[in-house]
Amino acid sequence: MHIVLLGFLLDLIIGDPKFITHPVVLIGKAIEFLEKHLRKITGPLIGLRASGVLLTLIVVGGTYTLMYSIQTGAERLNQWLGLAVSIWFMSSTLAVKGLAGAAGEIYRLLDANNLPEARKKVGWIVGRDTSHLDESEITRATVETVAENIVDGIIAPLIYGFIGGVPLAMAYKAVNTLDSMVGYRNEKYRELGWASARFDDICNYIPARLTGILLLLTFVLLGKPVRNSFRVIRRDSGQHPSPNSGIPEAAVAGALGIRLGGINYYGGVKSFRAFMGDASVPLSKEHITETVKIMYTASFLAALIGSLLSYIPSAIG
Repeated sequence: MHIVLLGFLLDLIIGDPKFITHPVVLIGKAIEFLEKHLRKITGPLIGLRASGVLLTLIVVGGTYTLMYSIQTGAERLNQWLGLAVSIWFMSSTLAVKGLAGAAGEIYRLLDANNLPEARKKVGWIVGRDTSHLDESEITRATVETVAENIVDGIIAPLIYGFIGGVPLAMAYKAVNTLDSMVGYRNEKYRELGWASARFDDICNYIPARLTGILLLLTFVLLGKPVRNSFRVIRRDSGQHPSPNSGIPEAAVAGALGIRLGGINYYGGVKSFRAFMGDASVPLSKEHITETVKIMYTASFLAALIGSLLSYIPSAIG
């Protein structure tokens, strides 16, 4: 069985154990350290944008090199140790169980009419202000986050894992972490985070579009309106601020007959996010469980198709 598939199955079983420091946390700490020192050392010399390019190269290249060294070293010590290390690190690039668990917890809180706690929990997975959200807006935030993360939390790591093994999948997570930490368009990060944001867009470009196709196949299996989903993708996905995130959000909105996007607040500042889909039915907490079901189905399809495709070259040879 392929290491990527085994890592996927391990993530489904254990998710992110609390007793082990997650590799992404360590990548985040490295980014914080490098950002601080690059601003002081290279920023005044070559400018923040060039320093941001250097930050991206160091973090992504360093992550790939370190992961390759760890994997190779473990394999040289013992074949089974190498396999275990590879499976564990591959699982850490995926977020299937984590996303489902977070969304499921928010659903249970809404079902219990515990809005204060639901607002708190949704605030853990989104960047917007959540203290004022009602049930519909909590649902929207959760559905948008799960839909968007189908790409960078699941499908993209699987794709890069099948293409280049665990080191490439982990390097992708470094790209993703860089974007989430410094890829903002505010005054502090507009220059330093430029390279990280652009590189994240590039790395997600093909995975996002493959995810769109995969979601349409998922909707066929789940009996969702595929044509409407495709129509909404074509009409609305390009209006999203991200060149990639609009595809899964529009796909899910079209399949569920709901409208995503609208007014968000960030640090008290009002911001409008382009609408995705049509409000054929009002948003309800049940759409959270529907989105999680879509995420699970698309994830299984991606893991299965990727595993089958990975064996074609050896079968032909």
